[in-house]
Amino acid sequence: MSDLRGKNILITGGASGIGLKLAHRLIDLGANHLLLWDINREGLESVQNELGRDRISIAALDVRDYKRMQEEMDHFISLHPEGIDILFNNAGVVVGKDFIEHEHDDIDFTLSINTNALMHLALIVLKQMTKRGGGHIVNIASAAGMVSNPRMSVYCASKWAVIGWSDSLRLELERSHPHIKVTTVTPYYIDTGMFKGVSSPILPILKADRVVEKIIQAVHENKVFLRMPLLVNFLPFIKGILPFRVFDFIADHILGIYDGMKSFTGRKESKK
Repeated sequence: MSDLRGKNILITGGASGIGLKLAHRLIDLGANHLLLWDINREGLESVQNELGRDRISIAALDVRDYKRMQEEMDHFISLHPEGIDILFNNAGVVVGKDFIEHEHDDIDFTLSINTNALMHLALIVLKQMTKRGGGHIVNIASAAGMVSNPRMSVYCASKWAVIGWSDSLRLELERSHPHIKVTTVTPYYIDTGMFKGVSSPILPILKADRVVEKIIQAVHENKVFLRMPLLVNFLPFIKGILPFRVFDFIADHILGIYDGMKSFTGRKESKK
């Protein structure tokens, strides 16, 4: 899918962060209609008022409620029978504390939003994509799905699961529905409120605007994986050839990755 003009696009987590910036950029690029979902109704209404009600539809919902997502999708298709061309599975949360400090609800909260919701929504969207014969699913995972990290254990688990599921989905669709594409995105920390307070002495914290441009480029080019920054491309190889303790030493004492969450504060909804 090389052209975003005239496309109907669904973005979860569309009221802030990467989702909000995607919405702005996609409208600039000529998207036909955006469907934005987020739990933050006030934020969604602000985006809709800014970008125009004729091109933006919103639904304030919890992505853990797949029945509600199905209802909203059915409503959208009743108004736009051509359905969704591109799904940006973007909504996510991070708790940011040692695993032993978690409550059971923290575990369910993180996995249900970061992992389960992506699968449920992809299943909903795929049913109409297969009927229309094409589409593109973009799953926003994380480099944390490739590298273990203190104070991120459940977040890492959720993103490891997304990477495995997303690429398995890609392989299945290449066999059964090759006109439906899947792109898996694995960025390092991004300078949005979700990871407010993180530190990274060596690797650069990614600029949100740059990340959005790279994601859009990946959709244009039907990329299988988008890893950011460049070093993340080498992680599977580096982890595969180095002894575990050597990799730990590099990640901890040279790159400073293992201390990155010590000063994490995040935004309010990231710490539920």
